[in-house]
Amino acid sequence: MKILVLGAGVIGVTTAWYLAKDGHDVTVLDRQPTAGLETSFANGGQISVSHAEPWANPGAPGKIVKWLGREDAPLLFRLRADPRQWSWGLRFLIECLPERTRRNTLTILRLGLYSRDMLKALRRETGVLYDHLEKGILQMHTDAGEFEAAHARVDLLRSHGCEMHIKSVPECEDLEPALRRSRIGLMGGTYAPDDESGDAHQFTGNLAELCRERGVQFGYEHAIESLSIEGDAVSGAIVRDPEGRRELVKADAFLVALGSYSPFLLSPVGINVPVYPVKGYSVTVSLTHPEAAPTLCLSDENAKMAITRLGNRLRAAGTAELTGYDTALNDARCDAILSRIEQFFPGAGDYAGASRWAGLRPMTPSNVPLIGHTRYRNLFLNTGHGTLGWTLACGSGRAAADLIG
Repeated sequence: MKILVLGAGVIGVTTAWYLAKDGHDVTVLDRQPTAGLETSFANGGQISVSHAEPWANPGAPGKIVKWLGREDAPLLFRLRADPRQWSWGLRFLIECLPERTRRNTLTILRLGLYSRDMLKALRRETGVLYDHLEKGILQMHTDAGEFEAAHARVDLLRSHGCEMHIKSVPECEDLEPALRRSRIGLMGGTYAPDDESGDAHQFTGNLAELCRERGVQFGYEHAIESLSIEGDAVSGAIVRDPEGRRELVKADAFLVALGSYSPFLLSPVGINVPVYPVKGYSVTVSLTHPEAAPTLCLSDENAKMAITRLGNRLRAAGTAELTGYDTALNDARCDAILSRIEQFFPGAGDYAGASRWAGLRPMTPSNVPLIGHTRYRNLFLNTGHGTLGWTLACGSGRAAADLIG
């Protein structure tokens, strides 16, 4: 089939790879000048299957209330006169119910385990490079109560196929010796030895090149404006090319992988998806004293922050801010991330010269992504992955390609 993939982030490109591998004629369109320049550009870099518990969990409402008014809060709602935000927020609260949290956790876990296997297979097959490490992820806890609560989560994930271990403070420091210099006191940690890390932007760009070698065509700087509908099917996508000319691009099947912007394309054709942007931040630090920096991938559970070694760089990413489609940098939130990692790893890098980034994560209230069919027989979705797009990319891409095929 001739298939049009709308979106060249990590989700769109991995799906294009699997579709091309299956023998389809694939074209990818994106408004950016190259692949992976939005949500995939500077994310936390973690393949974190062990982070399957969604943001919507029984403890979330209390934390949101506690953090109200704090500009550096890990989870910050900026209430707007936006019916979509209010609707999303109410659904988020419903998903915080214990049974829903458990169900969503296990759904995300199953997809995460599958996706990690798909990534390993793709790496063996192609040798794709992206500064990857296979040392596992240590989730650090600096609050005794939350560390105790993590024990139950570990039991649930371990009983469903995710290897995890509770670690004491000395065991955490043995796993990551750089923590011995930390100015922040640890209560303990949980360790997932099979988790991985790597640069999602590098992966997306390098996989796009491999897609080209398989015959995939990429149309960059093409703004996707709308879908043309005939009966129960999509007949084409109306796009504007780099010269500003509009054209109707036809295909046998269409896949929407536009992240936070998916609702703008889908709503006009009667498909309302519960995807809302949740803004996240990252800082990337050049290492001046690599021996003082971690080599293990880390997660600061209390600050909701991922800390990842990417070659000679250290990236810290996290926080969630519901503020619509605003992508402006908030220095207070970036400063909070920098201050936290500098306390963990004093003297490791050029913290003053760190590069800063903000991006929009396409979040569903449940954190479970939308993969599969729509009301139109040839229109498919692969969107709504939230904070786990990199973790779930290969499994989602493979699943979407199977459904289209």
